[in-house]
Amino acid sequence: MRLKWHSDTAYVTCTLIVVNVMYFLFLETAGSSRDSYFMLLCGAMYEPAVVQGGQYWRLLTSVFMHFGIEHITNNMLILYLLGGHLERALGRIRYLFFYLLCGAGANVVSLALHMRQERPVVSAGASGAIFGVIGGLIYVAAANRGRLEDLTARQLTFLAALSLYFGFTSTGVDNAAHAGGLILGVLLAAVLYRKPKQETICNEEE
Repeated sequence: MRLKWHSDTAYVTCTLIVVNVMYFLFLETAGSSRDSYFMLLCGAMYEPAVVQGGQYWRLLTSVFMHFGIEHITNNMLILYLLGGHLERALGRIRYLFFYLLCGAGANVVSLALHMRQERPVVSAGASGAIFGVIGGLIYVAAANRGRLEDLTARQLTFLAALSLYFGFTSTGVDNAAHAGGLILGVLLAAVLYRKPKQETICNEEE
């Protein structure tokens, strides 16, 4: 009889979702998540504040902020459905590092591409980090003969392409952050992922 000694519970993913929801509730209680000026005061991305004001912490705080209930619902639903797969593949500590770095890195990419805009905008959202998760899953699935648990590299690539398409055909979407997060996810997964040689098991003779 073979018993697997591991937990399938995605504790980090669940914690990230809780933090996002709690911060969203705070924003809605203290003001309005649809008020750009209020969001700016609470940590959203804004190019002059980061570049000229040196407020680099916005690269990370904005990852936990969302504009309205639809925004956070869509992002947290995708994170809930996909995050656990990558968390189990990378391990909890590396997955947390991966998620935060993808979110902040996607903001850096967006910032670099939009610095010359005449009218900088206030932006926020976990989309860059979530696209990073998708990119990471694509790499891990590809490294495991095209499959990771119940996901396939083909499905994930289609999801990424479809999401990017809807982003580029919509208004008010930070496509630079999405694309940047996706690419960062693939690259970071290539560095952080270690393909297991064998599962840790316990043998019991009957």
